Amino acid sequence: MEYTRLGRSGLSVSRLVLGTMNFGTRTSEEDSRAIMDRAHEHGVNFFDTADAYGPQQGEGLTEQIIGRWFAQGGDRRDRTVLATKAYLPTGERPNEGGLSALHIRRAVDASLKRLRTDRIDLFQMHHIDRHTPWEEIWEAFGVLRQQGKVLYFGSSNFAGWHLAQAQEAARSRHFLGLVAEQSIYNLMSRWAELEVLPAARHYGLGVIPYSPLHGGVLSGVLRKQREGLAVRSGSGVWAAALADRREAVEAYEGLCAGLGEDPAHVGLAWLLAQDGVTGPIVGPRTVEQLDGAVHALRITLDPDTLAELDAIFPAPGPNGAKPAPEAYAW
Repeated sequence: MEYTRLGRSGLSVSRLVLGTMNFGTRTSEEDSRAIMDRAHEHGVNFFDTADAYGPQQGEGLTEQIIGRWFAQGGDRRDRTVLATKAYLPTGERPNEGGLSALHIRRAVDASLKRLRTDRIDLFQMHHIDRHTPWEEIWEAFGVLRQQGKVLYFGSSNFAGWHLAQAQEAARSRHFLGLVAEQSIYNLMSRWAELEVLPAARHYGLGVIPYSPLHGGVLSGVLRKQREGLAVRSGSGVWAAALADRREAVEAYEGLCAGLGEDPAHVGLAWLLAQDGVTGPIVGPRTVEQLDGAVHALRITLDPDTLAELDAIFPAPGPNGAKPAPEAYAW
């Protein structure tokens, strides 16, 4: 396993992040435990979850599954850099969502209880809260850090402007500020390159891409269809993405075949090659899928291959050939 620092912090994390959103929904608790054990065997030490994950609002089933796994012992907790999130509603009453000081305090305490731990290593805002001032948020975060309940703070789904706001507000309080941003980012969705990645690099945040295979479209879906293998349901975003860019996906799968590599692994390897990316989140439903994802660490994409991928999935912006944020310039 390869490791890197999380942004400008001193925290060492694996270059693959274990996503747990399937735990308790598409993956049984028994299989979830097996996946987490195998992650440790591979050296994956960075686990990502959220209080909203699970089939029932407010239940936090995914966090509970992880907590029961920690309770098995064997240094499971100490070997794990644990990240969770809050913002989405956990109930129907007022103050059961957002980033008010009250909800932040309640959310952290509830997650600690479900996760059966005394600390959260990385607490992430699941979304920007446009109604809560940064002074309130950073004051609440400062208390949590003083209490030892949270060690580092991060964001998710933030725009570049939001990252700037957060970091400047933290700077005014002489705080470390955010150390990571979790953003949708993959070959088919490169909008983060315009502002989010440049802002993250400027402020020293590690970028943690989620949906690295664009909902499975980059996993070799056309080949699987031809071979009669099971693929994800062709509805919603998955179907729209494939319908709009089928030719690009066909070219991508052809390139991967020429490399002798699985498209899913090439998609992960491309992210690992991007400046500022800490590591993509992989959300395996089985141990075998996790084993396959680890292979991406052994793939090195040469400049010619990276250029071919850029040609198939061009960078966004009116002048995408330029490094962002200069993609806006002429």
